[in-house]
Amino acid sequence: MSQPPDPQDSPKRHSPIEDAQGIAYGAFMAAVGVNLLTHLGFVTGQTAGLAILISYATGWGFAPVFFVVNLPFYWLGYKRLGLTFMLKSFVAVGLMSLLVAILPRGLEFGQVHPAVGAILIGFLVGSALLALFRHGASLGGIGIVALYLQDATGFRAGWTQLIFDICTFAAALFLRDGSTVAWSFLGALVLNLVIAINHRRDRYIV
Repeated sequence: MSQPPDPQDSPKRHSPIEDAQGIAYGAFMAAVGVNLLTHLGFVTGQTAGLAILISYATGWGFAPVFFVVNLPFYWLGYKRLGLTFMLKSFVAVGLMSLLVAILPRGLEFGQVHPAVGAILIGFLVGSALLALFRHGASLGGIGIVALYLQDATGFRAGWTQLIFDICTFAAALFLRDGSTVAWSFLGALVLNLVIAINHRRDRYIV
């Protein structure tokens, strides 16, 4: 006769304090990565990439642009993933935007080789997103739209994100030289590899 599962073996959800520190960590690491990215003049994919391109083209600060660009996606996030996810993501985006604006007062970058910078950006933002995912949050954006379109039309979410990123990097060629875009692509590749290798919902508590 099989024994009932031990309650101590069942995964427990993160506490509110654990969620708060996870979101704070993710927002901080992402902000450091974005500051390094803009220091090198790089671009990236997703809504962060769109915000960076707008910032480069207009001279507006990344932080307010990123916050505003993400506003339309919260409704979809609420409809697709629920109120808690939407609120956590709103806090994460707001906190990251604030940190991007104030971190340069206490953190300056000197000479950084593009290859080193690209890899470091991938590690920083990748670890930030992992922390946010583990605590039921995100940095908003195209991923939510991709999931919504997949549900509504059957078009694979991965293809939606890929098409958007291709368009973003293609647009970047009008604002940045080819070598900068190539180094930027390396950073995006490292970031996505970090997520692909380390993010497995079935292995962690939620």
